[in-house]
Amino acid sequence: MKNIYVIGVGLIGGSLALDIKNKNQNVQIYGIDSNPDHLNEALDLNIIDQEASYTDLSNADLIILAIPVDVAVIELPKILDHSSDNTLVIDVGSTKSDICKRIENHSKRRNFLAMHPIAGTEYSGPRAAILNLFKNKTNIICEVEKTAFKLQEKALQLFSDLGMRIRYMNPEAHDKHIAYVSHLSHISSFMLGKTVIEKEKNERDIFDMAGSGFESTVRLAKSSPEMWTPIFKQNKHNVIETLEEYIQNLVRFKTAMETDDFDEIFNEMKNTNHIKDILNGIA
Repeated sequence: MKNIYVIGVGLIGGSLALDIKNKNQNVQIYGIDSNPDHLNEALDLNIIDQEASYTDLSNADLIILAIPVDVAVIELPKILDHSSDNTLVIDVGSTKSDICKRIENHSKRRNFLAMHPIAGTEYSGPRAAILNLFKNKTNIICEVEKTAFKLQEKALQLFSDLGMRIRYMNPEAHDKHIAYVSHLSHISSFMLGKTVIEKEKNERDIFDMAGSGFESTVRLAKSSPEMWTPIFKQNKHNVIETLEEYIQNLVRFKTAMETDDFDEIFNEMKNTNHIKDILNGIA
């Protein structure tokens, strides 16, 4: 693949561009973005080689769609319309059901591969792009059977070159599971940050006492609301379900505190310690 078009040259799109360029010096990376400043930054940082537009997409070997999920659902059919029969189109969104449904009857559905690389940081924009961001990270692929076999091969070779681990899921299972391990984490971080900020209005020194535990817990609260609000909207049903379970656990913990049942609190925390074994197995 020589002509790569990145639509959305932020953290994920930019990092993919950097990795692809690092693995193959002969590729030409073209950038498309609604924000002219992002395109200028991406050019200055050598993330992309040239600006482009949709009318150029017929020349693409690979198109990476890395924009907010609500916009991606609207833009993907247009992108497929402009693509050639040999173009592989991938998206990197955090929700998969809506985008897969959107193009299920498109004449070029077989050019599209739905994927979600489980990688990123709390930062956004071209300057957040990181080389080797995806190395040893899980990449979830949905509805692979609906992508043309020759394009599947192209995609899998690319993911292998970038050091990704592959998991296959249907879109509904992806959205349900990702609500627990990603979307709920972001909501928890935002709401913890909100709680502390509101308290800080009356107690100005509260942040002076904040340690690394607080900093790591609220790290995700620095994430882009422009990106995350559409994610929560598209995955509303699953996110509400996870929130209900989370709130129930918080209420049980609060009740145990109120009734001085610290044996129960100890047991809850002790049982939850098992998560370190799970995460160590993933690492």
